[in-house]
Parts: sequence; structure tokens; C-alpha cells
Amino acid sequence: MATATPMRPPAQPARTPVPGSTTATGPGTSRRGLGLRRRRGFWLGLGLDDRNVLLLYVLTRAGIWTTAYCTRWLFAGDRKARDVPPALSSWGQWDWWHYLHIAQEGYFPGGAGPWTDGWDNREAFFPGFPLVLRAVHVVIPDWTVAGLLISFVSGAVAVLALARIARLHLPAADSALGQRAVLFFLLSPCAVFLAAGYTESLFLALALPAWLAARRRNWPLAGILACLATGVRVSGLFLAAAIAVHFVVATDPRKQWRSIPWFALPALPAALYTWFLHAHTGDWMAWNHAQERGWYRNFHAPWEAWQHTWKAAFAHTQSTGYAVMFQAELVTMAVGLLLLGVLLRRRGWPEAVYIGLSLWALGTSYWYTSVPRATLLWWPMWVLLAAWSLRRPWVKSAYVCVVAPLSTVLAVTFLSGRWAG
Repeated sequence: MATATPMRPPAQPARTPVPGSTTATGPGTSRRGLGLRRRRGFWLGLGLDDRNVLLLYVLTRAGIWTTAYCTRWLFAGDRKARDVPPALSSWGQWDWWHYLHIAQEGYFPGGAGPWTDGWDNREAFFPGFPLVLRAVHVVIPDWTVAGLLISFVSGAVAVLALARIARLHLPAADSALGQRAVLFFLLSPCAVFLAAGYTESLFLALALPAWLAARRRNWPLAGILACLATGVRVSGLFLAAAIAVHFVVATDPRKQWRSIPWFALPALPAALYTWFLHAHTGDWMAWNHAQERGWYRNFHAPWEAWQHTWKAAFAHTQSTGYAVMFQAELVTMAVGLLLLGVLLRRRGWPEAVYIGLSLWALGTSYWYTSVPRATLLWWPMWVLLAAWSLRRPWVKSAYVCVVAPLSTVLAVTFLSGRWAG
């Protein structure tokens, strides 16, 4: 059966631009047109989707800062207090003091070290964040503000990279998938650590662009960024392994063998840091021993770690605050194992390597520690969850209704100094 040719409107005569009008080009371009061009230049090539992601990021930062303000007033140390602590006091919690002391004093001030009574085991923390903190402090005199600024800027870079990774995962969904992945990421239970002066934002600002470069087969850039990420967290080595696997899967290594040395570059910061610690302590395993002394990260079989964590969570051997945190550790480990299974089933070998190594490192200590925080680094989870929610709209509703309140509870827990994991 023949198909009729669709009717088209008659051609319109070309219009001659009026000098000074908004349709004119060249010297006659209006002030409005120039203003639009300037605004486009201001965004440095960021598209509309990127700007929407940044807007979402700023709005969630405002929500967290509002939570911090309310926490200072509602959870003062003295219930009858008439005054509240200083505005920045909410952010000076837990690991922040280790990063601050390293930035201010170095790792072994005045000859102190593991042989000193009351040692804080600061060598368990990689030097990347303290070095950046010290550099920013040259411009920003207040240390806490400097740390918050690092996380704020790094977080913006991270969410842009996450959105672009999501768009590569499912190009048909395009902007919807990227924005949805960022939304789930920013509302995740431990999202407060993206705003605090911690390493998560800085690590992701390097690791996610590294993975994006690997997806685009820019191996030198991927290796350099993964190297910088390793200087911030040991998880950079897991990222480097994932990039190497992606190289094997996505290319013919025999034809691109010149790129292989770039994958060894991320091991350099870990090697230099190990050498530095040995030079001051005489111990090649100083980093690992600091982890054992301070956080019970001595090796145990995975089933033993699960049993110890279960006992701490439900056997009434810990205070209620610590017990509920251990319960969160168990739930998060189960989620991580489920994520690993999904990646293996989908044959996402590089991502499975990254998640598998992360779970092995977290799941072979005496008990689980900081597994919920580690979910911030599991970018495949946010991408897969966003893709699932596009197919099943109820997933977004369920996530926002359940996880967003939990995120607020954990933010208040951290900002009030009650965090225990």
C-alpha cells in the first residue's frame, strides 16, 4: 500500500535582519544577544544538564547546612544552655582532627610516633587531603573553612562526573539518568560526609573523572587521575585495577601496549608513602599496623568479621549508639554483596573488580568499620539504581521516602558529635 507524501507548509521568504535586532549577527548584534553569549561563556561550556546537576548540588548543600544550624540549637551539650556553640564547631568531628593535625604538624611532630603513649595513629591516613588542606590554608586562614571549601568544590566536580558516567551507561535516557543518579547519590544516608572536611569528595573528584577518561579510552589521563586519587585514599588502587580490567575488556592490549605503563602509575603514591613511613618508623607495614591499632583492621576471615559485627550489633555487648551503627554496617555489607552480584550477572567486570576489592578490604577486619561511608564511593550503585528507577517509577518514591529521612538522622548524628562508626 502506497504511503501518501506528508504535506509541508509553503516555504517562507527569507527575512532580512534588521540592524540592532535580536536576530541580527555581526556588529549589529543586540545587547541582549551579547548578554546571552557572556552567560554561556561564564558556564565554561557546561550544558543545561550540567547546570541542573550543579543546581541540585547547591540545593542539597543548603539543606545540609540548614541541618547543621538546627543541630547546634537543638542538641547542645547542656539542655539548659542559653548559647550555642560556634557555627563551625559542628564540622570539627572525628577524622577531621587527624587530617587537621597532619596538615598542621606533619606525621611525626617532635619525634612522636607509635612508640609514644596516647599516639593517635595518624599514619593510617594517606597524605593527599592534608596536603591540599595545607595548600588551601595559605589562602583561607581558618582551617575548618578551608576543609569545607575543599569538599564543596570537589563535590561539584564529582557530581558532574557522576552524571556524565551515568549518561554513558544508558545514552537513551540521557539527562534524566544523570540527574537521577546524582539525586540518589546526594540523598544517600552518609551524604553528610560529602560536605564535611573528609576525603570522600576529594577522592571522587579525582576518581570519577579518571573512570570517565577510561570509558573514553584516554588512558594517560585515567592513569594520572587515578594516581592522584590513590594519594587521597587507598581505594585508588582498587580504581586502578578496575581501569586495567576495562582496558583489557574494551581494547586489544597487543595493539595498545604502549598505554600499559599508565596503569602502574597509581601504585606510586602508595609506594612513596610506605617508604616515607618506613624511613620514620623502621616498619614497612606501618600504615597497616596503624589501622590495626586504631580501628581493629587486623585480618580475619570474612565469616569471622560478619560474626563479630553481628555480635556487636545484637548481643547487647555495645551501647545502643554503637549497636545501631554495627547494624547499619551489616545492612550495608549485604547491599554491597547484592551490588556485586548484579554487576557479575551483567558482566560489568571492571566495576565488579572495584566493588569486590572494596568489599574484601572492608569485610576482612575484626568487624566492619565505615562500610556505610564507603557507599559514597560505589558509583556503579548510583548509576544502576537510577536506571532501575527509570524503568520502575516507584523506586524513586520509595528511595526518597525511606532514605532521605535516614540521611537527615545520620547527618544530625554526625553534626552533634554522636557518630560512632
